[in-house]
Amino acid sequence: MSPEVRDAFSALESSKRGMVTTTRHEELYLEDFGPHMVKLPRGATSEQITLTPWEQLCWRTMGNFVKRRGKVNPKLEEMLQKAHMRIRPDEYTAKVLMTTLLSAVIVIAAGIFIGFLFFFLAWGFWGFIIGAIAMVIVPVAVYSGMMSSPGSKAKARGKDIDKRISSAMSFISAMASANVNVDVIFKELAKQPIYGEIQKEAEWITRDTELLGSDILSAIKLASLRTPSIKFQDFLQGVVTTSSSGGELKPFFLIKAKQYEDERRLDLRARIETLGMLAESFVTVGVAFPLFLVVMMSIMALVGSNPDFILMLLYVVCFGMIPGTQVGFIVGISSMSE
Repeated sequence: MSPEVRDAFSALESSKRGMVTTTRHEELYLEDFGPHMVKLPRGATSEQITLTPWEQLCWRTMGNFVKRRGKVNPKLEEMLQKAHMRIRPDEYTAKVLMTTLLSAVIVIAAGIFIGFLFFFLAWGFWGFIIGAIAMVIVPVAVYSGMMSSPGSKAKARGKDIDKRISSAMSFISAMASANVNVDVIFKELAKQPIYGEIQKEAEWITRDTELLGSDILSAIKLASLRTPSIKFQDFLQGVVTTSSSGGELKPFFLIKAKQYEDERRLDLRARIETLGMLAESFVTVGVAFPLFLVVMMSIMALVGSNPDFILMLLYVVCFGMIPGTQVGFIVGISSMSE
């Protein structure tokens, strides 16, 4: 083999180490490109995110304690991202600890006051029991409620996304049918406030591509990790998989639009059946049974030996059970509204 041919083949040789290692995106960016300017639309201004006065006080008071612990809760960080709560995990932890401490101080002061009050009323034992229970339950409830608040907000966002995903897929498939690029589709979706939380997810994707310089597939993949909706996550992962494997996105969008439309139709049918069952239950429990009970107790008060007790039960039914039943059905039906 001639030296020229040997040199040509040696230039094409690659070791196993070189094939399995990859260069980090950050290192490649800093070495090859360096600092650069991002061109924003005319009139765009930066948004300054500041803490509320209470959050600033909590961070000044408990910030050093949180930093000394040095433990970052990954679950809390994930829930804050999914809930779109613009606060760092350590700042939110400081807020939770300060609020819990303040509630404990208030409960202790109230417990001491109630204990002295019950002591002067000769109910010292019961005052001690009530104060001790309140001192334990209230701070624990405050801490648990605040720590679960990001998860509850993320769950509410996920429900809103699932509710609007069918109409959003119709918008996406319509633009894909016109051969519009994926980045432009999400950019236009970010301008449609009618789609609720899906619009905010599209805004973050557009921010990653146009402001942070990320490519569209990396931005979509990152969005699939931080979205609280399983359906939207499946859709975004499908976009990445289809594009990476060389498939066409237009048929994928059309299939997904039909799938979510069918699922929405089935969900609406299930909701209608549930509402029908609730209507039948309301007629039986909320209308017929209270009327029958009132008539029966009225007759018992007339012919019974203890009319005062029956009359008291009648007041409880009329002013307690009947309004409570109505409110329960109202809350239950309103929670199922589209």
